[in-house]
Amino acid sequence: MQEEIQLSKEELARYSRHIIIPEFNIEGQKKLKAAKVLVIGTGGLGSPMLLYLAAAGVGTIGIVDFDVVDDSNLQRQVLFDVKDVGRPKVEAARERILGLNPHINVIAYNEHLSSKNALEIFKDYDVVADGTDNFPTRYLVNDACVLTGIPNVYASIYRFDGQVSVFNYNNGPNYRDLYPEPPPPGLVPSCAEGGVLGVLPGIIGSLQANEVIKVITGIGETLSGRLFSFDALNFTTRIFKVAKDKNNPLTGEHPTLKELIDYQQFCGIVPEAVPVVKEISVQELKQKFDAKEDFQLIDVREQHEYDFVNLGAELIPLNSITEQQHRIARDKPVVVHCKAGTRSAKAIAALEQYGFTNLYNLKGGIVAYAKEIDTRLPVY
Repeated sequence: MQEEIQLSKEELARYSRHIIIPEFNIEGQKKLKAAKVLVIGTGGLGSPMLLYLAAAGVGTIGIVDFDVVDDSNLQRQVLFDVKDVGRPKVEAARERILGLNPHINVIAYNEHLSSKNALEIFKDYDVVADGTDNFPTRYLVNDACVLTGIPNVYASIYRFDGQVSVFNYNNGPNYRDLYPEPPPPGLVPSCAEGGVLGVLPGIIGSLQANEVIKVITGIGETLSGRLFSFDALNFTTRIFKVAKDKNNPLTGEHPTLKELIDYQQFCGIVPEAVPVVKEISVQELKQKFDAKEDFQLIDVREQHEYDFVNLGAELIPLNSITEQQHRIARDKPVVVHCKAGTRSAKAIAALEQYGFTNLYNLKGGIVAYAKEIDTRLPVY
């Protein structure tokens, strides 16, 4: 028999504004304390969601993320501040929300969620909240929730638009009923590619936290079977019905999917092959700078990236590298770089078709240089 949940005097005082709500009262607060919620992602959506779930008194919060905090996150990821830059997000998030509410338990999973570990992680939780920004992980989270019988509180954001829904709740529809097939690779940009208004994740992440609390406590009407859509630019909202699909491979009339799959492959994402070219480390580049060696440095990123941070290189974007090859020296070493080393490797491979033999790719790109050599440079 499960031990009855009790609230301490400190907790009764802390949650008093919840407890005095007739529809919520002390029983609702006890349900929150007994609940275990797993949040996938600590980014724009995860940040406000984690803050409000912790403040509300969810007893156990699990956090899954494998990224580290960087400066570009701080425009919208309010969970972090400048002192967290470079730290694993789950560690910074755990510290922050325990500082907000020491009466809860926080479990950090500093790892990439995959088909190999999802079921094992999910099985200990009552609700999963999906704050991710890519289709393979959304399908993975959905399928793992269906296979483990756990509700999935979903949200997504892009530029000025946000969506919220509740999937797999009380035999309701799931993500595959709304999106039977993923879009073609590259059709829908991520926030990193397309941008997002900084306040939008706060709005949508808070709504997501609200749905989590409703699922746990049983109060109100959740968004199960409905998709809430918000346009921040024009301040309009719409609610769409989500019906169950008889052809759903998980829950349809003839289920064919009974285990987790390769979701990168399912979404048509094939790992991009990076050309094998000669490389130079960031330490070796620093030595060239210090020794004032005669070499040429080429940056193949875009103008807006160059304007944000650069090493003083000559800017020749990748898409024009062969047309502007006359600007590249053939009689001395040339170091080519981009953000992380992939585009510059492609540039070198393209130029070598024109007889260049003196090109070297900066391993790790300007990001590695900023992290390992000159920490004053911003990392994006």
